[in-house]
Amino acid sequence: MACGFNPRIALERFDSGESRIDKIRELIEESRLSIHDLSRIKSTKRNELFRLNMPYEIGLDFGCKIYHTNTKYRKKKSLILEGEKYSCQKALSDIASSDVKCHDNDSEVLVSELRNWFAELGRTDLKSGSSIWDDYNVFYTDFFVDRTSHGFKEKDIDSIPIPEFIGFIQGYIDR
Repeated sequence: MACGFNPRIALERFDSGESRIDKIRELIEESRLSIHDLSRIKSTKRNELFRLNMPYEIGLDFGCKIYHTNTKYRKKKSLILEGEKYSCQKALSDIASSDVKCHDNDSEVLVSELRNWFAELGRTDLKSGSSIWDDYNVFYTDFFVDRTSHGFKEKDIDSIPIPEFIGFIQGYIDR
């Protein structure tokens, strides 16, 4: 949002009667840019299954770009992120020919990688990644103080619905 984009995520609306895959398909078709972070696909605990949602969603997104009958989708741009350099190639060898950015599981590096990708797409009016990261931390501190002053506990803040959280971010940016 600090770079002038509107983030979209399947969790932006909650309807138990709506299939998650339908929401994801709709978001893929509505978005000319997509960001896929594969850093959380690896299991971290013994007997924990690895997560395949993001690789599946990348496949849907790439499929839309390549196979959709409407040629406007050929212009879609994607950013793939990973937490450890070349870890994607180990799990998804078909992605080996794609440029994947590595954020080293560091949130500040992730913000810089996102900012730099937007710059590579032609945005020349962006703050530095460090400035965006600092702004986010100031925002989140203010957000936390505001919500706790309204009776929210940390667990309440951690479970705020995505649209409400995005609304707080937008309000912060607009002020």
